[in-house]
Amino acid sequence: MTAVDGKLFIGGEWVEPAGGHYEVIDPAHESVVGRAPEASRAQVHEAAAAAREAFAAWSRTRPEERAAILDRAADVIQRDLAANTELAQAESGATTGTARGMQVGVAVARFRRYAKGALEPVEQALVPQINEAGPMGGAAVIGALAVRQPVGVVTCITSYNNPWANPAGKVAPALAMGNTVVVKPAPQDPLSVYRMAAALAEAGAPPGVVNVVSGASAEVGAAAVDAPDVDMVSFTGSTAVGQRIGEVCGRGMKRQLMELGGKGAAVVFDDADLESAVRGIGTTFSFYSGQICTAPTRVIAQRGVYEALVDGLARYVGRLGVGDPRERGTVVGPVISAAHRDRVESYVELGRKEGARLVAGGERPAREKGFYVAPTLLADCTREMRVVREEIFGPVVVVLPFDEEDEGVALANDSDYGLIDYVWSGDVARAFRVARRLRAGGVGVNTVGRNMEAPFGGFKRSGVGRDVGSYALHAYSELQAIVWPG
Repeated sequence: MTAVDGKLFIGGEWVEPAGGHYEVIDPAHESVVGRAPEASRAQVHEAAAAAREAFAAWSRTRPEERAAILDRAADVIQRDLAANTELAQAESGATTGTARGMQVGVAVARFRRYAKGALEPVEQALVPQINEAGPMGGAAVIGALAVRQPVGVVTCITSYNNPWANPAGKVAPALAMGNTVVVKPAPQDPLSVYRMAAALAEAGAPPGVVNVVSGASAEVGAAAVDAPDVDMVSFTGSTAVGQRIGEVCGRGMKRQLMELGGKGAAVVFDDADLESAVRGIGTTFSFYSGQICTAPTRVIAQRGVYEALVDGLARYVGRLGVGDPRERGTVVGPVISAAHRDRVESYVELGRKEGARLVAGGERPAREKGFYVAPTLLADCTREMRVVREEIFGPVVVVLPFDEEDEGVALANDSDYGLIDYVWSGDVARAFRVARRLRAGGVGVNTVGRNMEAPFGGFKRSGVGRDVGSYALHAYSELQAIVWPG
């Protein structure tokens, strides 16, 4: 089964949208990529009802069957790698390497990982308990088993910065655990998610197990959250939207997994390998034009290396090719939309007004078409500045100085966010000591690399819950206790 342009995917059928269509725009050229369907509120609820109907049978399928379907879906996505990469790039503005490797390639890897995940044990035997005779019965040895059960119908609301890997990271583990899903993709790049649904259908996913509804209206996302058939919401996006979703989930006692904003601190000590730190922090400028919540956007540099680090980052910016993501040599492509470009630029101007020193960037690249932002470095910042406290989500890095370890830790923790922080130091003992003191869901020590079996999620306003690796299987399950007399 192949995706049908301009149609929703509900209950295994391609359905005409009640709300018509809207245009998906290529952020590099401002051309129309395609027409995306606009679902009505009723159609979103129909998708949730289809998922509810499919849940009973799907949750009882053998793990081996679920694993085989996820593996075949990975095969289909890999088979169409070139076409999927082209679409992902057109929708998101990612460079060719990012679209192929970090978007479509990671989606394939995640489907394969959770094909194996479907076979992981869901039962854990607990130590028997000896109960003496009493009001609850005679003396007995009580055995116990902790069993992971699927939650039910999961709404997956995905972000625009990765239209393949982010949905795959939700859909694959949810299906592996026996849940059914309703996917509501970001309005800017939903077409790739319909391709993913078609791949799952071709792989043998039964009707209603996967449903996709899109729309530019906020009403579509709201309906995907408040639908009475939905048991859980998995959301990646801004903290502000996540808070509103959490309020609705709270009223209905729906489970939730929230991966929200970030303002990653990079604490760089005097004894750090500055070349490594510059390369790592430079990913903020270069990887998907800074539109990544895990980026080290807030650099806290010890006074002894402060100027050298700022100079190194400025040289790094100077080597970055900004332009058409399809062209060889481009490192920084466009941001997702004109509105987001204006938002990022307004933050840069705000930083200047707040007293930051503009070291690099600050001007709009001279291109006739496309939503481009120059990689920007702001130094001599202070903790009160909005550019230091608020998530910009663009190729912008701010730098603050510190003197002693305690001050550096305090500056890093002085944030509403706590997703991933970073420490660079030649003293490994100090680096790990500082890492343990940081209020963040993850800490990179002398690296921005990730271990894809490690739990991922945030402290504070950066989210609720953890996923990735086996932790994602736990996130999409409920624990049930079964006890019996031994």
